[in-house]
Amino acid sequence: MSSATATPPKAVAVSHDNWKPRHNPWVVAVTVTLATFMEVLDTSIANVALPHIAGNLSAGQDESTWVLTSYLVSNAIILPISGWLASVFGRKRFYMTCVALFGISSFLCGLAPSLAWLVFFRVLQGLGGGGLAPSEQSILADTFPPAKRGVAFALYGFAVVLAPAIGPTLGGYITDNYNWRWIFLINIPVAILSLYLTHRLVEDPPWLKIVTKVKRRVDFVGLGFIALGLGALQVVLDKGERDDWFGSHFIVTFAILAAIGIIGAIFWEFHHPDPIVDIRLFRNRTFAVSCVMMFMLGLALFGSTVLIPQLLQTLMGYSAAQAGMVLSPGGVVVLLCMPVVGIAVSKMDARWLIAFGWAVSALALYHMTGLSLEMSYGKAVEYRALQSFGLAFLFVPINTMSYVGIPREKNNAVSGMTNLFRNIGGSVGISLVETLLAQRSQFHHARLTGNFSNYNPAFRDSVSSLSHRLGGTRQAYGQMYGMLQRQAASLAYIDTIWVFAGVCAVMVPFAFIMKRNRAGMGAPAAH
Repeated sequence: MSSATATPPKAVAVSHDNWKPRHNPWVVAVTVTLATFMEVLDTSIANVALPHIAGNLSAGQDESTWVLTSYLVSNAIILPISGWLASVFGRKRFYMTCVALFGISSFLCGLAPSLAWLVFFRVLQGLGGGGLAPSEQSILADTFPPAKRGVAFALYGFAVVLAPAIGPTLGGYITDNYNWRWIFLINIPVAILSLYLTHRLVEDPPWLKIVTKVKRRVDFVGLGFIALGLGALQVVLDKGERDDWFGSHFIVTFAILAAIGIIGAIFWEFHHPDPIVDIRLFRNRTFAVSCVMMFMLGLALFGSTVLIPQLLQTLMGYSAAQAGMVLSPGGVVVLLCMPVVGIAVSKMDARWLIAFGWAVSALALYHMTGLSLEMSYGKAVEYRALQSFGLAFLFVPINTMSYVGIPREKNNAVSGMTNLFRNIGGSVGISLVETLLAQRSQFHHARLTGNFSNYNPAFRDSVSSLSHRLGGTRQAYGQMYGMLQRQAASLAYIDTIWVFAGVCAVMVPFAFIMKRNRAGMGAPAAH
C-alpha cells in the first residue's frame, strides 16, 4: 500500500481521541433512553394482566405465566451476546434492528389469537428488547467524555429504576379500564419515534467502525452453551417456587441443563480466540466486582418492587393502583437524587458513593422491619422512599466504575454483561421473595398454631368475646384463624426484609475492592 493512501496509526489514534458526536450528547441520551424505558417497563407491566390474559385466551393461570417466562428467557439469552452482535453488525444498525423487532413483536402480541402465539411473539419481543439496554449504555459511554459519563448514566439509571416501579400500576390501570392488549400496543408509537430519532441523531464512533469491519467467525458452540445455560436458568428461577423447586423433575432437569450450559460457556469462551462473550474481562477486578454489585442491585431493586405491593395488596387490602402509588414517591426520590449522584461520581471517589448507597439501603430495610398491618399509607411511602434514596446512590457509580481500565472498543461487551447480571439478579430477587414468603409463612403458621388451644386463657377469652360479637363459636374460630394467617404472613414479610437488609449490609465493604476512579475524570477507559 502506498504512503499516500496509508493512514499512520498515530494519526488515527489522535483523530479517534478527538472524536465527538455531531449532535448534542443530551439529545442522543434522551433518544436512546426512550426505547430502553419502554423495554424495561415491559418486564413488569404484564404481571398484573395475567388473569385477564388467561381468561381471554381460554388458558389456565399456570399456563399464562409463560407469557412472562418466555420474555425473560429470550431476554437473558440475547443480553450477553449483544456486545458481540453490535460489533459484528454495527451498533447503530443493531440497536435500530432491536427497536424495530420490539415494536413489531409488540404489535403482534396485541393481536395474538391464542396463548401459544402470544408466548411465541413474547420470545421475539424479548430478543428485541434484550439488545436495547446494553446498546444504550455503550452509546452513552462513547457519546460522553469520562468526566460527564456519570451524569449521562443518571438519566439511563432513572429509566431503569423507575420503569419496574410504575410497570404494575400502569399495567393494572390499562387492564382495568381498557383491554390487556393495550399493554403491548402502546409500545408501537414509542418504537416508531425511537427509530426516527435514532436514525437522525445516533452514530457509531470511528473505532467501532473499524472493529465492525473485521471479519469474524461465528462461535456457534459458545452461542449454544450460552443460550442453553441462561435460558434454562431463567426457567428455573421463574418456575422454581411454583413447581416446588427440586421436588419437581421439570426444575431438576432445567437446573442440570443450566449448569451444563453456563459451565460449558465459561470454559469454551475463555479459550476461544474470538469469543461471543469475552470472559477475560473478569480478570479486571473492578469490572468483576461491578458485575457482582449489579447482580445484587437487581436483586434488591426487583425483589423489593415485588415485595411491597404484594404486602399491601394481600394483607392490607390495597388495590393495584393504590399499591403502585406507594411506589411512586420512591421514583420521585430517584429522579431528584440521580442528577446529584451523576455529578458527584465525576467529582469524588465513586467507591464512597457505592458504600454509602449500600449502607443507606441496609438501614432503610432495617427500618422497614418495624412494619405492622396497622401502618398508614404515609408510613408505607416513607419505607419505600428511604430505600429508593439508597438505590439512587448505587446505579450510576456502579455503572461508571464498570468501565474503569476497559478498552473503549470493549464498551459494548461491558454493557451487555452488566445488564445481564442486573436482570439475572432481578430474577433471583423475585424468586427469593416468593420462596422466603412461602417457607417462613409455613414456619410462623406452625409456631402460632401452638397458641390456639382451649388450655390457653388468652385464646379462650378471645373466642368468647368474638362469639358474642359474631353470634357463634364457629364464626369466632374462623375469625381467629384468619388473624393467625395474616399474622404469620406479616412475620414472613419481616423475615424476608431482614434477608434483603443483610445482603445490602454485606455489600458495603465490597466497594473498596474496586480500583479508585480519578476524581474529576469520571471512570476513564483504557485506550
